[in-house]
Amino acid sequence: MIYFTSDTHFCHSSIINLCGRPFESVHHMNNTIIHNWNACVTERDEIYILGDFLYRGTGTDANQILRRLNGKKFLIRGNHDKFLSDPEFDSSMFEWVKDYYEMDYQKQKIVMFHYPILEWQGYFRNAIHLYGHVHNAGKDPDQYKRLSVLGPRAINVGVDVNNFFPVSINQVLKRAQE
Repeated sequence: MIYFTSDTHFCHSSIINLCGRPFESVHHMNNTIIHNWNACVTERDEIYILGDFLYRGTGTDANQILRRLNGKKFLIRGNHDKFLSDPEFDSSMFEWVKDYYEMDYQKQKIVMFHYPILEWQGYFRNAIHLYGHVHNAGKDPDQYKRLSVLGPRAINVGVDVNNFFPVSINQVLKRAQE
C-alpha cells in the first residue's frame, strides 16, 4: 500500500498550541503520531512525507524517530526540514529526498509538493495534487477561501486535518472522486 502524510513536526512543542493539537506534551504528540503511523503502515508499504517531518530537532532526533516508523520512506522537502543538513543525520533513512514529485498510479497522475499550488502538471487531465504546509489553517475563513480555489483534486495530507494518521492511496482516490 502507498501512504502520504505531511507536517508531523516531530519535536516541535509550540505546534501543539499553534494548531490546537490535542496533546499534553511533545513526547505525547510524537508517540501518538508514531503509533498512528505504525497502525497503518507496514514495513512493506511506501510512505511519502510531504515536508516538515521534524522541527528544530537534530539529525540524531530524526534518526531516532525514523527508526521507529514503519515503511519505505520518501521525503518531499518542506520549509522546516533543516535536520537534512545536520552531519549526524543518516540520509539512508529515506529512499530519496526531493523538492517535488510526480507519481503515476494506475493511470492516475499524482503531483506531490509541500505547498498547495494553484495549478499543477496534469491539472486539466484530472491529476491529483497532494500538499501540506497549511496545517489546519483552512479553519480560518481567509485561508479557507484561498484554499477552496484549488478544487477537489487538491488534497491536504497533513496530520492536522487527518486525525494524526497517514492517508492511504485509496483514501486519496476516493476523496478526489467526491
